[in-house]
Amino acid sequence: MHTDLCVCALASQQAIATRVVVVMHHREVTKTSATARLLELAIDRVEFHVRGELDAPVEVAGLDDPARRAVVLFPADDAVLLDAAFVAADPRPVTLVVPDGNWRQASRIPKREPALAALPRVRLPDDAPTRYRLRAEPKAGGLATFEAVARALGVLEGPELRARLEQLFDAMVERTLSTRGR
Repeated sequence: MHTDLCVCALASQQAIATRVVVVMHHREVTKTSATARLLELAIDRVEFHVRGELDAPVEVAGLDDPARRAVVLFPADDAVLLDAAFVAADPRPVTLVVPDGNWRQASRIPKREPALAALPRVRLPDDAPTRYRLRAEPKAGGLATFEAVARALGVLEGPELRARLEQLFDAMVERTLSTRGR
């Protein structure tokens, strides 16, 4: 993004209880349309792990911490709805593992990483369609990674955080589109 259009000044890093672990497909790392890295500007408990690099297995520590509840955010067939009832059922803070890549890449990450394979899946409630217009979305209900995390944190941390994150996301999308002449 051009320096004068950078959204960094619009972001204020929010302190959250949820630990967000993004497991990014190696091909996503260099894409200018990738949204996950924007999370670093917006929340204080985010970490990134790259999957698929030769001889570099993904090693995420602490997923078995009994003081936390680790889940994978992905709409698999066996995924539980991430809603108020989910939050109320267990008071422990959540470790939210988020596979990042195109739909096919993201769907394979939890299956191919032993540390993630046994974790329960959660899915987002039905909501408004994506506002991400930088890439075509092949799946109905599909969201950009940042958007999905914003909605999940809205459930886990509160709607005010979701609103702040979505405001930052919308600014990033609009500014990126302006660089493309749209």
